[in-house]
Amino acid sequence: MEKQIIKTIIGEKQSQICRTELLQRNEHLDENSNYVLVGIRRAGKSYTIYQDIQLKLAHGKAKIEDVLYINFEDERIASMQADELGMILDAYREMYGDRRPYVYLDEIQNVTGWEKFARRLTEEKHHVMITGSNARMLSREISSTLGGSYIQRHIHPFSFSEYLRYKGVQTASNWEYQPETLLSVRRSFNDYFYYGGFAESFDKTEKREWLTSLYQKILMGDIMERNKVRNPRVFRLLARKLADSVMQPMSLKRLENIIKSTGDSISLTILKDYLDYMEEAYLIFSISNLVSPLTEQQTIVKRYFADNGILGLFLINGETKLLENIVAVRLSQLYHSNSEERRVFYYNKGVEVDFCIPEAEQAIQVSYSIDDAITYEREVGGLTKFLKTFKSYQGIIITMDTERHITIDGINIEVVPVWKWLLRDSL
Repeated sequence: MEKQIIKTIIGEKQSQICRTELLQRNEHLDENSNYVLVGIRRAGKSYTIYQDIQLKLAHGKAKIEDVLYINFEDERIASMQADELGMILDAYREMYGDRRPYVYLDEIQNVTGWEKFARRLTEEKHHVMITGSNARMLSREISSTLGGSYIQRHIHPFSFSEYLRYKGVQTASNWEYQPETLLSVRRSFNDYFYYGGFAESFDKTEKREWLTSLYQKILMGDIMERNKVRNPRVFRLLARKLADSVMQPMSLKRLENIIKSTGDSISLTILKDYLDYMEEAYLIFSISNLVSPLTEQQTIVKRYFADNGILGLFLINGETKLLENIVAVRLSQLYHSNSEERRVFYYNKGVEVDFCIPEAEQAIQVSYSIDDAITYEREVGGLTKFLKTFKSYQGIIITMDTERHITIDGINIEVVPVWKWLLRDSL
């Protein structure tokens, strides 16, 4: 590895960062902390780095010469090994002397053994931000090596409020009573609902083609190649079956039987590995039954896709699945950005409730519509029974368009359209 290449990359990135126009995202980082940013590919981890740098430049906390940014997906350094990482600092010092730069290491999981270098940087009092597209980079072994010197932050694709800001739709106080704003929100939601929150897709005419390309990149590069998957056909089949089963608690044994019914075979061990690979690449995430025994909380779960745009690739007339998935994604944004601890659940014990958030004391049902009597009884009746037991919880039914309040036996339930619920800052 030649220092000249590294110097060129440092200079290119400094110039690129200064030229790039950004929309402020809803990410608030402590300027005195070091971060590991994780999340699905193209969610905005590099964008968050750029935002952090531009804020430092704008507030006079740094000059562009104080920025050392390396993206390890650059093909010019694709062969870099862990014992060569120190060359990055050497190259920077040859360019700028003994400055102590802010260090940004993008997609560093591509270098096996990177964590020792990352720890040395913090021991030398550098401000460091690291990104990666695989949860395995935060395994116990790596976290132990890092020594607690980094804060984890999960970066998600754009929320609906960020999407509206990107589109120039302002939702000031009482926006829902302003006809023009309401129309803009509803129109914007339609695209967001079907194509999701990957910012690079927003201005593309062929959104589905872009999303297909992204999915293939995640599937082939971040999952199959990295984990040396031996049966890609079964793996692709599993992804399709997971999309079909969104909304349904699914055990490993049930998934195994579904795959076997197609004529393929897979062991429970390999099946679990494949699911782990998908979660490690942040393609899917899961929630457990709030009242399941501990042994079942990892085996019988509901699985959702990280973004509606990717889920929609698998579905035809899949609005009910997309609706529940978009609610699950928003709950993940609100409650899983700073912790891997499970904080969102479903409930299934006598009655079924789609989502339970114990710390917020909220129980949420999701239904495309509650206009017909059977659906009304199922969703409202189930939620009412739950709320009679969990008296401190607030009950919400999220629909596509309906808004009303229901009172039964002294229990109040709010019915709210999804496009309005998504714009709530917190629950």
